[in-house]
Amino acid sequence: MAASLGQVLALVLVAALWGGTQPLLKRASAGLEQVHERTWPRQLLREMQTLFLNTEYLVPFLLNQCGSLLYYLTLASTDLTLAVPICNSLAIVFTLIVGKALGEDVGGKRAVAGMILTMTGITLCITSSVSKTHGQPSTF
Repeated sequence: MAASLGQVLALVLVAALWGGTQPLLKRASAGLEQVHERTWPRQLLREMQTLFLNTEYLVPFLLNQCGSLLYYLTLASTDLTLAVPICNSLAIVFTLIVGKALGEDVGGKRAVAGMILTMTGITLCITSSVSKTHGQPSTF
């Protein structure tokens, strides 16, 4: 089953929601290790309270979950062999881009080379799938 352009765009949006929110979640949960309780159930409840009452954590978390919902809905009509590589690979790229924008150290030339290779591979997958949808023969 080949994917339409709309399905591919939905998968890219999923990757953006997943990858773009990871650095924000990491930043918002930075003080979590300072929460200490005597028993593990109380520790769990206190950590959940700390996270979910923090809007800097809650908003990216909800966006991330919207990405998961969109992924679930898109999987019903998209080829799994296309959906998984697009979402997981591009999520890493979006994580690196947003992390860099937030001032995180995301690596040097090797990270850039990895992103370029990832984007090349995903472009080949998308081009192959979309051209099958439009009835054009694929050379891949």
